[in-house]
Amino acid sequence: MEQETIQQSEQEREPTVRFSDFGFKQPIMRAIQRMGFQVPSPIQEKVIPLILEGHDVVGQAHTGTGKTAAFGLPALNNIEWRNGVDLLVITPTRELATQVSDELFSLGRFAGIRTVSVYGGQSYRRQLDLISRGAQVVVATPGRLLDMLSSGKLEDFNPSIVVLDEADEMLDMGFLDDIKEIFSYLPQQRQTLLFSATMPEPIKDLARHILHEPKFVSVTKKETTNKDIRQLYYVIEEKDRDDAIVRLLDKEEPEKAIVFCRMKREVDRVAELLQAQGINARGLHGDMEMRDRMEVIKGFRGRDIDILVATDVAARGLNIENVSHVFNYHIPFDPESYVHRIGRTGRAGKKGTAITLVTPLEFKELERIRQKVGTKMEYGFVDEAGEGSEDIAERFAELVRAAGIDDTAVKIYERLSDEMAPQKIAYKLISIILESDLLKPGGTGIGLSEEEVKRMMAASGVGEKPKKSGGRRRRSGGGRNRSSGRR
Repeated sequence: MEQETIQQSEQEREPTVRFSDFGFKQPIMRAIQRMGFQVPSPIQEKVIPLILEGHDVVGQAHTGTGKTAAFGLPALNNIEWRNGVDLLVITPTRELATQVSDELFSLGRFAGIRTVSVYGGQSYRRQLDLISRGAQVVVATPGRLLDMLSSGKLEDFNPSIVVLDEADEMLDMGFLDDIKEIFSYLPQQRQTLLFSATMPEPIKDLARHILHEPKFVSVTKKETTNKDIRQLYYVIEEKDRDDAIVRLLDKEEPEKAIVFCRMKREVDRVAELLQAQGINARGLHGDMEMRDRMEVIKGFRGRDIDILVATDVAARGLNIENVSHVFNYHIPFDPESYVHRIGRTGRAGKKGTAITLVTPLEFKELERIRQKVGTKMEYGFVDEAGEGSEDIAERFAELVRAAGIDDTAVKIYERLSDEMAPQKIAYKLISIILESDLLKPGGTGIGLSEEEVKRMMAASGVGEKPKKSGGRRRRSGGGRNRSSGRR
């Protein structure tokens, strides 16, 4: 099988090609202009001409590089715009199916192209009815699509272009056998496009079976993570994890942020923790009802929710604009998950920040990820929370209001009142208290000392200089609602 592999480092790439150079049909070009696209990303620049020419393509690129437009624009340009499904896109999750469908609708709206999302948890009848009305594009998850095909519910289903998106996630989620069976129902004469962030051997084997003489387009290791994302990690003790995430959210004040947790029960607990601190946060995981999940995603996509606490699977493929920060409450299990998580920010040319909390025992795992991903990570230190004078004054006033009067205090005041005015006595007493430890915050710095981390970094070959992060500590009940306090 003839293969052509194209590799290019983004650092070596000069943006000499524009979308207007591809020769798209007028309705497609109008959508591109309306969406503000001008210069294609590396994966778009390389695969669009190949797809327009009718080649089967294997595209390897990490999340956030514009893969949907990379296959969507040329596919929509090439379909016949007739009644009947011409383009089938298979995605691993419902959320990704909805988002890909929405983006393809936006790209094809001036051509009158209709799209339908097909996934479990929704009415068969409604989805089949929408397809029968003349949808040209179907975006489906494997389980529901296979049910429809095997039961004969999809009549005259002959897409000319088939896209397998996030193929490695299909593998991880156990869909590989379903995918192979799905392709047994599809027409032999078709153009097939496969996109994946990684290329494990089972995906390579699948590509050999379902594609015909494909062109291979791969990004280099230098492009594995987005250069627009600043990556930091904080070495903390396990007991300080909650305090660290609250203090970092307070300091960073993200426009929108996703906090990734490993398990569903952690999502619920951390979301409740943040809500108790006055942070506008909601959880998202696979045990939630479909309606509740879609409501949370809609709220986060809009302005109703600022902080999304989610598992990897629940947030897989989320394409939300203006996510300024990603927080790894726990370190992900593998480098691919790390790339996926931080790829939720720093999108469409915007800057982003990715912060990972890691314990000393987990530090070797972080170093393994850093080496495999080939990325620069800075060390941060969650320093002692500082308070402004207004905060201290208010806290002191609360202490005075709540305090009782001791007999000894009365005797001291009577003795001092013979020597100075009451106002002067009060000023002096307040000054003494301010110089004491009474009003100092209960916490100190979170994590290892700078010297301890430097020794650990040197032993692991990490040479970045620690950077401090301050910020006022949130006290229980004292946080502000982010949806109203900043916008």
